[in-house]
Amino acid sequence: MFALDGITAGYGGTTVLRDVSVRVPDGAVVALLGPNGAGKTTLLRVASGLLRPTGGRVLLDGADVTTQTPHALCARGVCHVPEGRGVFPSLTVRDNLVLLSKAGTEAESLERAVTAFPRLGERLNQLAGTMSGGEQQMLALARTYMQRPRVVLLDEVSMGLAPTIVDEIFAFLARLSAEGASLLLVEQYVTRALEAADFVFLLNRGQIAFAGEVGEVDVAALAAEYVGGGRG
Repeated sequence: MFALDGITAGYGGTTVLRDVSVRVPDGAVVALLGPNGAGKTTLLRVASGLLRPTGGRVLLDGADVTTQTPHALCARGVCHVPEGRGVFPSLTVRDNLVLLSKAGTEAESLERAVTAFPRLGERLNQLAGTMSGGEQQMLALARTYMQRPRVVLLDEVSMGLAPTIVDEIFAFLARLSAEGASLLLVEQYVTRALEAADFVFLLNRGQIAFAGEVGEVDVAALAAEYVGGGRG
């Protein structure tokens, strides 16, 4: 179980999150939804160790990992895919993948990456920065897959992508989940997120406004009231 327990956090003197608790059971997909500015990205930054909360705890299997660095959390299987893709544009696709493979697993990691996204296998010698936005997102996600993560934090991974690429991304997320990873998903496509999720947490103005199983959610009301019909 990965959990954020009573998190209060912000930047400078501004509090963004107030007593926020989210649970991500083992092997579950949890959608974190809400309007722009609700604090979703801030919560993922706390979860991955990029931002230290002023209150509350981050828990992994009951152990308090609140003060651990992003590197230490990654070593324990917590992987963050931030908004904006985050590839090394001046390196080839192959070099991007090898750089973030565990020592001694480079060949196996490359095989996993191109199996998940065959298009990357056609681009191994291409500079990552010259690929399309969708291909760069595939590369960012494939690096996560290579690490065999326990918990994956995903921030708007479909943003700005063509519908066919979005389909590939969600098929990949289903594959990650089927292999046992737990997913905490911030996503602009509310309907797609709910189709993929087991549980949903609604964040509004820095606080949890709803928490429950997906079957309890009125999708139309959620989109209209909190997400403006689409992006969150």
